[in-house]
Order: sequence, then C-alpha cells, then structure tokens
Amino acid sequence: MSTIRISVLTLYKHLLRESKKFSSYNYRTYAVRRIRSAFQENKDEADPVKIKQLLWKGNENLKMIKRQVVISELYSAPKLVIEQSK
Repeated sequence: MSTIRISVLTLYKHLLRESKKFSSYNYRTYAVRRIRSAFQENKDEADPVKIKQLLWKGNENLKMIKRQVVISELYSAPKLVIEQSK
C-alpha cells in the first residue's frame, strides 16, 4: 500500500472518529455525511499535487473539527427525541 493511500485512509478515519464526538446530533450527522461525500468526490484523483493539497485541506478541517467538538461540549443542548430512544 502506498504512503499516500495510507495517509488518506488515516485522515478519513480520524475525521470520522472526531466528528462522531459532536454532542449535537445535527452537527454529528452533517459532519459525517459531508466527510464521506468529500472523499467520494475525490476518490479517483490521481494527481499527486492535487492529492497533497486535499490532504492539507483535510488536516486543516480535522483541526477545526477538534476545536468545534470542544466548543460543542461546553455549550451542549438537550438531546433530541431521535437520540433519546437509543
């Protein structure tokens, strides 16, 4: 397996794992859906320069998600009806 492929898969896993920490159901589902969509859109990218740009952007998004998760924990709202049944 190439190092770029490993980097992409690792970033994908970290983004999903961190997004699932959102306390808000709406933010959580939106983030997971958006991450999957972004990776699906770029799955056939072959240009190494473009892939490195996408990896950089993904890492910046990961940092932003980590910050937002902390903020969402500070200002959490009551659980939605859909979450209470779990």
